[in-house]
Amino acid sequence: MERDLQRISGADLVHVDVMDNHFVPNLTFGMQMVERVQQTSPIPLDVHLMISDVDRWGPGYAELGAASVTFHAEASQNPVLLARRLREIGARAGVAVKPGTPIEPLLEHLDEFDQVLIMTVEPGFGGQGFMASMMNKLRTVSEEAHRRGSNVWLQVDGGIAPGTIEQAAAAGANTFVAGSAVFGADDIDGRIGELRELARAHSHTP
Repeated sequence: MERDLQRISGADLVHVDVMDNHFVPNLTFGMQMVERVQQTSPIPLDVHLMISDVDRWGPGYAELGAASVTFHAEASQNPVLLARRLREIGARAGVAVKPGTPIEPLLEHLDEFDQVLIMTVEPGFGGQGFMASMMNKLRTVSEEAHRRGSNVWLQVDGGIAPGTIEQAAAAGANTFVAGSAVFGADDIDGRIGELRELARAHSHTP
């Protein structure tokens, strides 16, 4: 894992998926492994918690020193209170929504979050196809952020690659999670640069 972290040292952040085989039907690693990644990564951690009982467990990941901790709105009893706790600890607070979850209930609390993650696949497994239908949800958040003068990061995760990153950037995303598209490339640094340029060329602010 340390070797692969070095391979993506040209990226801005390393996106760490934490899954508990309960909130999503897959199991990855937990706090002990994330702590080790934090110790060895050449770039900051962007932790994505796909776990149940996130109000209990989420702050611990911020305490490990992660730059950003994103939790699912569906797993939290009070997303605003959890976001405030993450910020108090020193992490950026992100909130994520599954494809079937409406974004509108979160819009009135947009200033409480540093990042909003719009899932462009069903969370839990890599290698899925990009859901272009999520671009309307992304535009809704982007327009509200612009109306408020918010600097919130708008992240997309799932199926991001050349050919889809342009759509996401045009819809307002400014932070992009790419897994298979990067690690499956022969030239990882080249692919990261390509994705960065495609996003920059198609970026849009309403």
